[in-house]
Amino acid sequence: MPRHVQRVMTESRTAPAVEASLTHLAVSLRGVTKTYDNGVMALGPFDLAVRKGEFISLLGPSGCGKSTVLRLIAELGAPSSGTVRVARHEGEAQPGHGIGFVFQEPTLMPWANVRENVRLPLKLGGVPKAEGRARADAALASVGLADFADAFPRELSGGMKMRVSLARALVTDPDILLMDEPFAALDEITRFRLNNDLLTLWRRLRKTVIFVTHSVFESVYLSQRVVVMTARPGRIQADIRIETVEPRGEEFRTSTAYSDYCRRVSAALAPSYSGQSTL
Repeated sequence: MPRHVQRVMTESRTAPAVEASLTHLAVSLRGVTKTYDNGVMALGPFDLAVRKGEFISLLGPSGCGKSTVLRLIAELGAPSSGTVRVARHEGEAQPGHGIGFVFQEPTLMPWANVRENVRLPLKLGGVPKAEGRARADAALASVGLADFADAFPRELSGGMKMRVSLARALVTDPDILLMDEPFAALDEITRFRLNNDLLTLWRRLRKTVIFVTHSVFESVYLSQRVVVMTARPGRIQADIRIETVEPRGEEFRTSTAYSDYCRRVSAALAPSYSGQSTL
């Protein structure tokens, strides 16, 4: 049998198995590129698979396309080439359905109290007011702000504002949570506390989380996998699985294993800052 015919037959036999495996994925990006109108190629080719319930971090230098990846997953933009697939429940045909997005800035409405800020996605979605208030209060309780529903953003600390932003992302009960450097502007103590609280929340809700950060230490502490990206155009430099005893806590942050993982991730990141790539 000619070699090229044999190859085609092999591919046809294995294709159903590949498709079946996609049922376990929350997000799949294959051969994705993104070139903006000004000619800047921000991303790609980029391939990433994220399993349902997984917590991964995207780590890389500024401008490498980390935020672009999140925006493509959220359908806030379209790839120039390649495919982006997001698992959806029945009835979630609209862009963004099943996805919660937490930005670097809380972007709260200063004239509205905390409850109304959290209720906003439900209000825009036509959810009745009474139900929306109840769901907003439940989301606030889940991030430790049950007593601040009637407060206004000006009365909150930076960490509390970010908790409100997280509650707003969770109020629609999304399957996928996209987080774009949400703790970057916070002091170290507040950041550590929110890291711990986020892990507790993830363990309880088991959302799929894709977390963008510039911090090696944060990425290793939070994630099951750290995806290290190259300088622009962003590609995957390394995909490092963090295997530790769960649940994680301060004992992991001070452990030898944590230090070893941080060194490994730092080594994978180094070529992106030196202008070199090991790809």
